[in-house]
Amino acid sequence: MGVLDLTCDDNITTRVGDKLKGRVAFVTGGTRGIGAAICRSLASQGAVIAAGYSGDEVKAEEFRDTFAQKYATAVSTHKGDVGTPEDCRRSVEDVIEMHGRLDILVNNAGITIDKTVLKMTDDDWHKVLNVNLSGAFFLSQAALRHMAERGSGRIVNVSSVIGEMGNIGQANYAASKSGLFGLTKTLAREACLLLARSGKLTEPGGVGLTINTITPGFIATEMLEHIPEKVLTQVLSLIPQGRLGNPEEVARVVHFLAADASSYITGQVWGINGGMDM
Repeated sequence: MGVLDLTCDDNITTRVGDKLKGRVAFVTGGTRGIGAAICRSLASQGAVIAAGYSGDEVKAEEFRDTFAQKYATAVSTHKGDVGTPEDCRRSVEDVIEMHGRLDILVNNAGITIDKTVLKMTDDDWHKVLNVNLSGAFFLSQAALRHMAERGSGRIVNVSSVIGEMGNIGQANYAASKSGLFGLTKTLAREACLLLARSGKLTEPGGVGLTINTITPGFIATEMLEHIPEKVLTQVLSLIPQGRLGNPEEVARVVHFLAADASSYITGQVWGINGGMDM
């Protein structure tokens, strides 16, 4: 079975629940790979979807049209560079202006520029940190203001097993992804503080304001298509379950954390890696 044979679960094409009915979710990097799977999973639970993308307008339009044909919930796409603070703030404002609110932010957008430390340039380092870590900070900062004012919300950061284990040739990527752990825990504490100060922390029936991180392992997306078969075999040998993950398996954890019933889970790191790091 090829890598891309696992990238779409055809059983998830329509509404299957109401856990997120009435919620608006902004998923960066949401038009492909894991991000698209997260959009499908959230929509299957009734969420309105705003999918962020960085460049390919044709593919973004195709995503929007295909998505609208399969799901009854509204969908929009938002172009922006997650690596710049201005675009992060503008994107969040655009989503709120278009849909009237923002309940769920999934910081999924990420890039890699793989080189060993001695070959890595200043630009290689800064580009990856700007998108993967700083982008998550500026998006979360903008979303947190809105969520704290309303007294509820969910932020889910998409890190990586590489942030937990490290990997040769990925110092910039590993640093950016492990940085999300500290960001998540600090944001989670500050979110509770903000709600406590406004008297919204223990509101009856409140769903809370939580921030969590997930750490996918090697997931079957187009990002793995360039890996030689020999290298992929080596990767599989490091995974106790002996297979790549399915994007929908990652997405289900996100929609679990986004649900109202998960209001007592915050500041946590959730591994989805087939046992690769345990």
